[in-house]
Amino acid sequence: MSKNKSILIICGGGPAPGINSVISTVAKAFLKDGYRVLGLHEGFKGIFSENPDIKEFDFDHADRIFSRGGSTLIMSRFKPRNEKLNTNLFLENNVKLLVSIGGDDTASTANRITAFLEKENIFISNIHVPKTIDNDLPLPDRNPTFGFHSAKDEGVRIANTTYEDARTSQNWFVMCAMGRSAGHLAFGIATSCHFPMMIIPEMFDKTSITLDKVVRLIISSIIKRKVENINYGVAMVSEGVFHSMPKSELDKIGINFTYDDHGHPELGNVSKSHIFNMLLQKELEELGINVKSRPVELGYELRCCRPIGFDLTLCTLLGLGVKKLFDKGLSGCMVTANSRGEITPLFLSEIQDEDGKIPPRLVDINSEFANLCFQNLDYLSEDDYAAAKKYLNNPAKYDFKRILN
Repeated sequence: MSKNKSILIICGGGPAPGINSVISTVAKAFLKDGYRVLGLHEGFKGIFSENPDIKEFDFDHADRIFSRGGSTLIMSRFKPRNEKLNTNLFLENNVKLLVSIGGDDTASTANRITAFLEKENIFISNIHVPKTIDNDLPLPDRNPTFGFHSAKDEGVRIANTTYEDARTSQNWFVMCAMGRSAGHLAFGIATSCHFPMMIIPEMFDKTSITLDKVVRLIISSIIKRKVENINYGVAMVSEGVFHSMPKSELDKIGINFTYDDHGHPELGNVSKSHIFNMLLQKELEELGINVKSRPVELGYELRCCRPIGFDLTLCTLLGLGVKKLFDKGLSGCMVTANSRGEITPLFLSEIQDEDGKIPPRLVDINSEFANLCFQNLDYLSEDDYAAAKKYLNNPAKYDFKRILN
């Protein structure tokens, strides 16, 4: 066993801007206190490996990665099942703290690992840093998860360019943005770019989501703009609408999703914008409306961009918060920061439902902010029916509010 105490850092799930900033801050804080700082490649897969790939941090490396995108530690979505835990990894390195960086699945798995180690008389703390660009973890004070604002910022840069292309070319784009079950990223990008239409799963709180309704919402915007002599635009669709659709809808277009180790459909394997654009083109052709549209997918382009100043500050605060909570003797919790910059622990039991699941934080569709943003979209209403009949035999079918009940 090593005489020097150490901490072990692992990253689970997919990348998010700011991971390196958290790792860097945690490493510096513990190095200053005399700890060895170990990073484990491939997340939980490394913990269950007989030959784990360990990276030992010094100040130089920790300092160099602080503002970089991506992750200096290789990530993995590996979820342990019946594999044997490598307890020697913790004993030989005298590990006192497991720092996990990831989503709720990563947090719950880390908790189970430390509980198992305790049964083996290996006592270590576990503190989790919540990460997701989906912004769907229910943090206190509705504070954002780190990486969200950087991903949104990069998405806005691409989306503004796309909108400029639409205006220059006088055509339409169908854009899809990441977000497994919540529409925060799509909502944030679309509102920042003044897109005429955005479609997120939270909009369908009074009706089911279908492919046909999504396409009709896009056409509602296209025709509204045509009535106003505007022949271009971008429609944003959150990939979460796929996550919320019944299987019968997906079967219509023959999508066979693969699933990750946590049972989530791997939406990144399918081009959602391509699917919706093809369905849109088909419907426009049947209506006899000549509008050119093209698909744009916003996904992997956002995950490893450099973190913006907001996330650099937030990740620094969270990294220092790990040290604070550890020094207070806390374990099995997430580190969170409120709007005043105060660090507080958040235990999974505080946000889990009765089935042990963490309900995703959704866009508050009834908030004044959301209502104002939806009023700013372009879509058909009853007042437009007469003018819209130039293009549509039944404008009511494409009425935004009627579609959503």
